[in-house]
Amino acid sequence: MKISKAALAATILAGGATLLVDTVPASAQILDSLRNRQRGRQQQQPPQQPRIGELSAEESAALMPLYQAGQAQDWNAVRAALPAARAGASSPGGRFLVGQLMYQLARATQDSALEAEAVTAMIQSGGATAEQLAELQRVQSSQSFNAAIASGNAAAIEAQLEQRLAATPNDVALTIQLAEVKVQLNKRDQALELFRRAIQLSQASGQTAPEAVYRRATGIAYEGRDARAALELARSLLQAYPNPANWRSALSIYRELGNPDRPTVLDTYRLMRATQSLSSEADYVRYAQAAESVFGEVKAVLDEALARNAITAGNSAYARETLATANRRIGEERAALAADRSRALAGSDALNALRLADAYAGYGEHANAIELYRAALQKGADANLVNIRLGAALAQAGQRSEAEAAFRAVTGPRSELANFWLLWLARQG
Repeated sequence: MKISKAALAATILAGGATLLVDTVPASAQILDSLRNRQRGRQQQQPPQQPRIGELSAEESAALMPLYQAGQAQDWNAVRAALPAARAGASSPGGRFLVGQLMYQLARATQDSALEAEAVTAMIQSGGATAEQLAELQRVQSSQSFNAAIASGNAAAIEAQLEQRLAATPNDVALTIQLAEVKVQLNKRDQALELFRRAIQLSQASGQTAPEAVYRRATGIAYEGRDARAALELARSLLQAYPNPANWRSALSIYRELGNPDRPTVLDTYRLMRATQSLSSEADYVRYAQAAESVFGEVKAVLDEALARNAITAGNSAYARETLATANRRIGEERAALAADRSRALAGSDALNALRLADAYAGYGEHANAIELYRAALQKGADANLVNIRLGAALAQAGQRSEAEAAFRAVTGPRSELANFWLLWLARQG
């Protein structure tokens, strides 16, 4: 039940296509003016201090039907009222309000041509604040970018964005736009550097880049089969947004690109369980298959899957047969476990000590597991494998500093997984 690369990429990239803010804030002054006029309360405006947010009686009357239709989200009425409102809007504030309502109509009806017209109208109205104008210009730039991509003219927009970014090198939104163009032009390495820069610029300003930026960059590295970049970006994603969905994506990337051996695959599923990122039937079934003879763990995983209705009819027979076998073997193992533990501690067989440590860990008996993992280390078991499992047992026993030491002792290929465990541990208590 292998997760397809296409499905994984789609999961990673979800939400990463639109990275710019695409809503325009309402103008409170203008709306207050309309509301006040609607209630019959004319406000006096000192002629020496004109304010763009206040409308004349004539302009207010011209805009009121459009405003009321917009408040009711009656988009047919908005469209019908739009020509008269545009003709009657004579002040900067009035023209800006008409542009806003036109924009809302365009968004609600998915009319991209009208949306572009609305943004231009607001920019040209003279009624936008400096903050609103900057946002509108970013939206307009995004619209131009999307149109250029759709028309296959990415190279031209690339040159324009590079020129603009050279003039304003700390513009995060512009950096992200240029990164997207680089992706379209198959310049993935350059795109990844730009996404990294956007993340760094956000951090330098005391902000966290949007989650979609991290996911987009991670997905691009994954699609390019760039294991080093994908794992680095996956860790950055988890540091910024350590939610279960991102844990699942990151650890799925590790399984796909990190080439873990069979025991390390099992330890990866154990981390997925610790981070509550097991979510699909495939996750649970493959975890149970990887655990094999760790009967207590097999039972715990499949019990959880059945309780969450994660096992469908196609695999229910497998799950129940496997559970029946695990329950039978648990009874046999439990009866002999104490005597086996004593022999393992006294003997010289490192693999036997490791096997029993795994068994105790599967039952959640972390103190006995820790003792036997340490014994396995002393008897010559693979230190990198044992330290991953020792660290997990110590972490779940609440011994954080000892767990960190165990994970930091891991070297070689398994160190990537140890680093993921350390990221999880850093968020615990």
